[in-house]
Amino acid sequence: MDEQTTIIDILRHGEPVGGARYRGQLDDPLSELGWAQMRAAVAGRDEWQQIVTSDLSRCAAFADELGERLAVPVERCVPFREIGFGDWEGLTAKEIMARDEAALFAFWQDPLTHTPPNGEPLPAFAERIEAAWQALLLRHAGKRLLLVGHAGMMRILLLKALNMPLDSFYRFDLRNAALIRLRVDSGRHGDAYTQLVFEGPTI
Repeated sequence: MDEQTTIIDILRHGEPVGGARYRGQLDDPLSELGWAQMRAAVAGRDEWQQIVTSDLSRCAAFADELGERLAVPVERCVPFREIGFGDWEGLTAKEIMARDEAALFAFWQDPLTHTPPNGEPLPAFAERIEAAWQALLLRHAGKRLLLVGHAGMMRILLLKALNMPLDSFYRFDLRNAALIRLRVDSGRHGDAYTQLVFEGPTI
């Protein structure tokens, strides 16, 4: 197999209605500010051949709008959904702290072993995202893609690209409409090298 380069720009959704909270897999739509954040993040860019998105509306609605504007196909991928926060979904950190301060602090200090009540364990989430990522690379090898998703998804992919351990999950501050680029070079023997690429100002 000849060497191929796949370039994936990864965009976090903008602010959802209801502001900052442990939203997880709740399907809150984007706020007006969230729409503006995402439109600004991709302003003037039209290089993508394919858009892939989480199926949750705070990602998919913008992906659909952009795909229509650029005449680029949009593919929904359920496995790229955000990590499930279980009983904490829909709550702010202040609300969770009022219920169980010790559990929240334990989660902040060690998310690898302290899962929110009825939530998705971090190792299982990492396996889900990594499997979806490998499948995406197989489907779209050699293309320039835009992947629209969530902060948790982006953290897993950054950890993988930087060869960092899973317990470093929360070391990345990924704000609304953050945009990163990964370049994946696949060699002749099927191995792949993923590189984090920095371009221009941070969004």
